[in-house]
Amino acid sequence: MFSLTLSFDNGPTTATPVVLDLLKEHGIKTTFFVTGKQMAIPGMRVHAERAVREGHWIGNHTYSHSMSLGSIAEPATSVAEIAETQKLIGPLAHPDRLFRPYANSAVLDQRVFSRASIEFMQANAYTVVLWNAVPRDWLDRDWMKTALEQCLSQPWSLMVLHDDFTRALPALQQFLPAVKEAGARFRQDFPPACVPLHQGHIVGPLDQLTAPDN
Repeated sequence: MFSLTLSFDNGPTTATPVVLDLLKEHGIKTTFFVTGKQMAIPGMRVHAERAVREGHWIGNHTYSHSMSLGSIAEPATSVAEIAETQKLIGPLAHPDRLFRPYANSAVLDQRVFSRASIEFMQANAYTVVLWNAVPRDWLDRDWMKTALEQCLSQPWSLMVLHDDFTRALPALQQFLPAVKEAGARFRQDFPPACVPLHQGHIVGPLDQLTAPDN
């Protein structure tokens, strides 16, 4: 037996309803980390609203998803990536103000945060949610094998997938029953090691993720 927390980044998209249908079929609750640019598209917000109705959590995944916060020269711009998305999420947001940063190909290094973004999240009681399993569904349509290997290699995986027809789908349909058969116990909460900031309080290492000059 092992634990698995699924999460979906970069939505909502036209694929989100299909992902929601699969999750409902298997009785799984997850978190959708949405981008501001997607929430601003007419017709996309309704998918996030459905996710909340069905018991999923909504988190913030920056506005533009174009540059890691520690790579942005202007501190106010890195803060706006968080703040503007949170406004668009509005009442759909999880009470802990969940935030997942954009990272360059999921690499956790000093480009992830700016100092200003950390200070903003501390002041506004955000919770940072990272990850420890990334099967890279944006590179390999047959990501299921990698995902299963990652799950079997540790007691609790927090997996990053993407609710998109060219990423998590269509393999998600095969992955969910396969990982159940392999012994997965699905959870909606997060491994403590993946949450370095909780409700504004630093509870894990952040210095190695924060640009020194921003």
